[in-house]
Amino acid sequence: MPVDSAVANPIAYSTAPPIAAGLLAWYDRAARRLPWRAPPGDPPADPYRVWLSEVMLQQTTVAAVGRYFAEFTRRWPTVEALAAADDAEVMGAWAGLGYYARARNLIACARAVAAAGGRFPDEEAGLRALPGIGDYTAAAIAAIAFGRRAVVVDANVERVVARLFRIETPLPVAKPAIRGAADGITPDMRAGDFAQAMMDLGATICTPKRPACAICPLIDHCAAFRAGDPERFPAKAPKAARPERKGTAFWLEAEGAVLLVRRPDKGMLGGMRALPTGPWTDADPGLAGAPRSAAWRSAGKVAHVFTHFALELDVVTAVASGRDAGEGEWWPVARIGEAGLPTLFAKAARLAQKARGKDGE
Repeated sequence: MPVDSAVANPIAYSTAPPIAAGLLAWYDRAARRLPWRAPPGDPPADPYRVWLSEVMLQQTTVAAVGRYFAEFTRRWPTVEALAAADDAEVMGAWAGLGYYARARNLIACARAVAAAGGRFPDEEAGLRALPGIGDYTAAAIAAIAFGRRAVVVDANVERVVARLFRIETPLPVAKPAIRGAADGITPDMRAGDFAQAMMDLGATICTPKRPACAICPLIDHCAAFRAGDPERFPAKAPKAARPERKGTAFWLEAEGAVLLVRRPDKGMLGGMRALPTGPWTDADPGLAGAPRSAAWRSAGKVAHVFTHFALELDVVTAVASGRDAGEGEWWPVARIGEAGLPTLFAKAARLAQKARGKDGE
C-alpha cells in the first residue's frame, strides 16, 4: 500500500508526533480539492501532474494556476507529449503566468525525463539533478508523488512553522531554523499528505493577516498564539527599495498586422514574443531602439513589477507603408490575443489598440 494511502489506518495517526497527528486528522476532513492532487486516502497523484503543478505554483497563486494546468494537461497529457512540443507553443501557453525561466526549464526538464524513459526519479537527489528543480520542488515531488519522507517548506509552511515555534529570527536568515523545526514534526508515514496539509493550513487558516486561530487544529501547540502575537511571524528583515527602470515599447502597424519580435533566450521574458523595445534604463531612453524611423505617437504608459525592479514603458505607435523583410514577424492585429504575449506586453498592446482607435487610424 502506498505510504500516502494509509489514511484509514489508525497507525498513521498513533505513531505520528502530536502535531502531525492532529494536522492529518484535520486534513482528512478539510483538504482542498485541487485538480493536481489525490484526495486523502487515494493512491498518490501522477508524478507528471505533481511536477507540473509545483513548477506552475512557484510564486503564483492556486487561483491563477488552475486554468493553465487544465490547458497544459489537455494539450500535453504526459511528460513525453510535453517533451515533444514546440518551444514556441509551450512558451505561448505559459504567457501570463510570469517568471518565464520556469517555462524554459519546464521544457528542458520534460525532455530530460522523456530521454530517461519517461519516469521521474523517486527520491530528492535524483529530482534535484533535473533542470529547474530545486530543493523545495524536489522535496514536494518526492513526498507527494512517491510517498517519501521529505521536508517540504514553501512560504505557507514557513509561516505555520515560524508561528508554531515562535521563531524570532527574521527571514531569510531564519530559513535553516524553520526547516529544522519542520523536519522535527514531519512524520515518517503520510509525508505527502502532511506536506499538503501544512500548505492548506497556511493558505486557509494560518494566513498572513488575521489568522483564524480559533479553528486551527494546531492551536494547542502554537507558541505564537499562546503569546498573543501570531501576526508578528514570520519576522522579516526590512526590504530594500526596488530599483525603477524606464523603457519604450513600439507598436508598428502595416496592412492590418503589427510587428512582433522574439526576445533573446537569455534575460527577462526570454524566448517570448513581444513588442520591440529599446533599452530598459534608469533614465527615459526615448525612441532609442525603434524598429523603424516613423512618426511615433505616444499612447500612454504601462507599469509592471518584476522580482528585482519596477518597469515603466512608454508605449508609442506608428503606421508603416508596408511590411518589409526585416527582423521580427508581422502578426495580425485581429489575432493579437493568440500571440502569447507576456502580461507586460499584453497590457502595452491593449493600450496601443485603444489609442489607435481614438486616433481613427
